[in-house]
Amino acid sequence: MKKYILDLTVSEVCRINDKYVLVKLTHDEKLPPMIPGQFVEVRVDDSPTTFLRRPISVNFVDIERNELWLLVAAIGDGTRRIAMLKKGDMLNCILPLGRGFTMPESPDDKALLVGGGVGVAPLLYMGMAMREQGMEPTFLLGARRAADLLLLDEFRKYGRVMITTEDGSEGERGFVTNHSILSAERFNFIFTCGPKPMMLAVARYASKAGIACEVSLENCMACGVGACLCCVEDTTEGNVCVCTEGPVFDIKQLKWDL
Repeated sequence: MKKYILDLTVSEVCRINDKYVLVKLTHDEKLPPMIPGQFVEVRVDDSPTTFLRRPISVNFVDIERNELWLLVAAIGDGTRRIAMLKKGDMLNCILPLGRGFTMPESPDDKALLVGGGVGVAPLLYMGMAMREQGMEPTFLLGARRAADLLLLDEFRKYGRVMITTEDGSEGERGFVTNHSILSAERFNFIFTCGPKPMMLAVARYASKAGIACEVSLENCMACGVGACLCCVEDTTEGNVCVCTEGPVFDIKQLKWDL
């Protein structure tokens, strides 16, 4: 896909809690097509400690409003600077980057989309795309506590939402791989993004159950075009750049201990 370097205008900033911010961006011209699972590289201006762009997943694309949504976890100097943006500010982005999720072919296929923390971000756009194809996705979202659950009302627009929290404050207590739906229902596909230990656990479950599974890796991607080699991952095809060959991989491609 063709890549663009665009100065996008902040149309809205929604502070979800003290850590997470949803930044909505627009452009005078129509935004380029984007695939669920792809990401953008964001330039951080006016930050003396941030020299490289920050990779952020495509959270959602609102075609009618010509908006791109970015769900940002303000955990470092760069992301904290992004979280401080206000309506009318400009944000320079390279987009769209990477390979996205594989869309199931049949509307009868049952798909489970598993996310934890800010890793839920690319699953919203995937769920919307699946709904447009006549599918009914199931979201399994995990967090440490209820206050850390993100965009639940948005997810519920496109499918069923199942929840786990480590402290039991909402949904079932435990991790996503402990949820009762995994033993109660059979799925054809699993798509997951989040902390690596969570994705490993989900991948192991999928592998043992014989379910096709794709994971969205969160390696450090400084350039987004395969030049800096910061994001290299060892796969069955050798060392590859996650930013160009991923970030989405079939678990069969990865040398994970499953």
